[in-house]
Amino acid sequence: MNKPFHFKQFTINQNRCAMKVGTDGVLLGAWASLGNRPNRILDVGAGTGLIALMLAQRSSAHLIDAIEIDEAAYEQCVENFEASVWADRLFCYHAGLDEFMEEIDEKYDLIISNPPFYSEDVSSGNATRDKARQSESLPFEDLLVGVSKLLSKKGTFSTIIPYKEEGRFISLASKVDLFPQKIVHVKGNSNADIKRSLLEFGFDKKTINNRMLIIEIERHRYTPEYIAMTKDFYLKM
Repeated sequence: MNKPFHFKQFTINQNRCAMKVGTDGVLLGAWASLGNRPNRILDVGAGTGLIALMLAQRSSAHLIDAIEIDEAAYEQCVENFEASVWADRLFCYHAGLDEFMEEIDEKYDLIISNPPFYSEDVSSGNATRDKARQSESLPFEDLLVGVSKLLSKKGTFSTIIPYKEEGRFISLASKVDLFPQKIVHVKGNSNADIKRSLLEFGFDKKTINNRMLIIEIERHRYTPEYIAMTKDFYLKM
């Protein structure tokens, strides 16, 4: 799992990061809407830098900032940014969201986050990995307050969370005047339970229709929709 992960236009080194490249990050980076043509993007909890790099590939944003509180992950993110062809547009800060908010005056057109979400007190035997996975290191409430303060008036916030947390997350978002703009429910296959929710928020209230994304037809046979989303990134798609 410590081997570099090669995508079509960039490589992710991940030997120093607790959280490796995974389907959640790729889904979010591929799905996040660029409809408002963001000029300034922020990735909260960047980890390896995967999502920020995907957005650099997908967009013409002038500036893509990332923040990462874990020192080893921060250093790895900087390494991955500097090795990419978009290094002049990508910047990573070694900071928590709370301290970053105090330093930044300008707003972002798109904020994206694949947040830690294991609220249970679970242990994998790797303290760094557990911290990266457990929501106490960045509670949803703190994330949403930060987003509400850093997001531009017409900006969007995109995230991926466990489906079971969707109702609570939307309720918390409404308290800081963020409302769903798009919702996609993700299933591994047609017979599986819904596992993840892809959520897009903005400051406008909208009536929306939830969509479903199924990843596989059967093991290692992917659905046309999933292939269409990820083919610009995965080498074998």
